[in-house]
Amino acid sequence: MKFLSFLIGASFDDFRRNKVRTFLTSLGIMIGVLSVVLLIAFGLGLRNYIEQQFEELGTNLLYVIPARLIGEGGGLQAAGAAAIPRFEEKDVAKLEKIENVDFAAPYFETFSNVEAGGETKYTQVSLGDENMNSAINLEADIGRLFTKGDVDKRAKVVVLGPSLAEDLFGAKEAAVGKTVRISEQNFKVIGVIKSKGSGVLGGPGFDTIVYLPYKSSLRINPNKKFSALYIRVKSEGTIAQVKRDAERELSKTYDIDDEFQVVEQTEFLSTIASIFSILNGILVAIGSISLLVGGIGIMNIMYATVTERIKEIGIRRALGATKTDILSQFLAESVILSVFGGAAGLILAFMIVAVIQRFFPAEVNLLSVLAALGVSSAIGIFFGVFPARRAANLVPIEAIRYE
Repeated sequence: MKFLSFLIGASFDDFRRNKVRTFLTSLGIMIGVLSVVLLIAFGLGLRNYIEQQFEELGTNLLYVIPARLIGEGGGLQAAGAAAIPRFEEKDVAKLEKIENVDFAAPYFETFSNVEAGGETKYTQVSLGDENMNSAINLEADIGRLFTKGDVDKRAKVVVLGPSLAEDLFGAKEAAVGKTVRISEQNFKVIGVIKSKGSGVLGGPGFDTIVYLPYKSSLRINPNKKFSALYIRVKSEGTIAQVKRDAERELSKTYDIDDEFQVVEQTEFLSTIASIFSILNGILVAIGSISLLVGGIGIMNIMYATVTERIKEIGIRRALGATKTDILSQFLAESVILSVFGGAAGLILAFMIVAVIQRFFPAEVNLLSVLAALGVSSAIGIFFGVFPARRAANLVPIEAIRYE
């Protein structure tokens, strides 16, 4: 224990004598750890956010998408045809006749300017029926959602996300009863949904979208085609059978190998996990380059330190210090420099994540913290052992004579 205390004390004595060099040496490791932790935090946060959005929809929901995008095992595959809107009202009617189907809901989305009170916002516009509201778990916070009557009567009504309502009218409470203009048509705001979170990286989220009955505007969807269909199954135990029945029914109209796919939520989640496993590997590899550069920097500085202190090493050896003592001292300095840089990188990463979390779902987990500290220690040992061995192998008499 005394020897360890001596090593740490001697290391910090040298650091105090060379403050600038110590800081610059640790800076490389700090940047490397910061890069790795932030990249993992971004990837993990985005993955958890997307998974949460799917899980909130419930496990008894099937998605019909207009192309075969998900392969066996959850991986993405190239679509044989463009994923363009292709489904029609008759497809919804067919699906609702399948046994154990609670409802089928059409869905179409596009982007358009939404104008109100002198404000204009370019955002996502989502069209569907009353069942769409249930399928994606929309709840009214103020006012109401549109009903089957609104859909059938082609009512010029819309429901706004809370963030969009605030942007257009200053406060979401002021939106209900007001008029918005979309595609040169006026629509009355009948409700504002409860907040479900904004999109990541400034992208559209539930809180920034306009929702309206799909029959209310042919200008928005002139082809009367839908981007996707939702199928709510009555019980989880019948999902597999309903999926097979839906595929059989739709394959009478569309090519199952190219033009549509019926997807379970578990398949989406598996795909997300597959994508982010690959992404995390790439991000860690990128961050590791910074750590490698930092490690090389530590090795170069430690070689320079050994050269500067050759006479000191010779005197210590002459006074009885062993090769192990010298090796341990320089190795300790290298490890402390590396761990210091790693800890500084972690602290800075936590501070940055705390700020970024306001608009991006970044998340630092314990594993990445422990990994960062472990890797920084390993770098200190690996890149410090070579200059430390050089110091330990110096011949005492030659070291004392060194000028």
